[in-house]
Amino acid sequence: MMAATNSRKQRAPARFVLLMVAALLISGCAALAGRDAPLVQVVGMAPLPSEDLELRFGLKLRVQNPDDLAIAYDGVAVELNLDGYGLASGVSDQQGEIPRFGETVVTVPITVSAFAALRQLFGRLGQRGAPLQDTNTGPLKYELVGKFGAASGFNPIRFRASGQFSLDAPVAGQQP
Repeated sequence: MMAATNSRKQRAPARFVLLMVAALLISGCAALAGRDAPLVQVVGMAPLPSEDLELRFGLKLRVQNPDDLAIAYDGVAVELNLDGYGLASGVSDQQGEIPRFGETVVTVPITVSAFAALRQLFGRLGQRGAPLQDTNTGPLKYELVGKFGAASGFNPIRFRASGQFSLDAPVAGQQP
């Protein structure tokens, strides 16, 4: 009987230590949850070499960190939707840091499949039997959804951005 009591006394400190470690981990995760999401804007696209039935672009994103802690990231993933339809997606294993209250430009290679391009085209043309839409009227709405992989391996930093652009806007150097 005495051996069983000693065994319980020896396990009590181990249980206490495990409970303390669990409490510290939970409180550490809770402290990270109060961070502000980065502000992301699409600032450009540049063509990249493509394969067969796909188009590839380097999507340039301006990322602003409105938080008082730097964002160290390890990898980026994005999805680009145009007028409510999925258009492109991309990932990059690049690493970096966005300074506290700072900004940086991140380039992510994205891929547009031929099928996504056709879906965009048919979505702009209208449904069967409906009159065709004029593709030069009104702006196109985009939505960008993505995440930065956390360098620590925990809690990726997610972002969402939206905006619009017009295909009939004058090109620099051309008269309207």
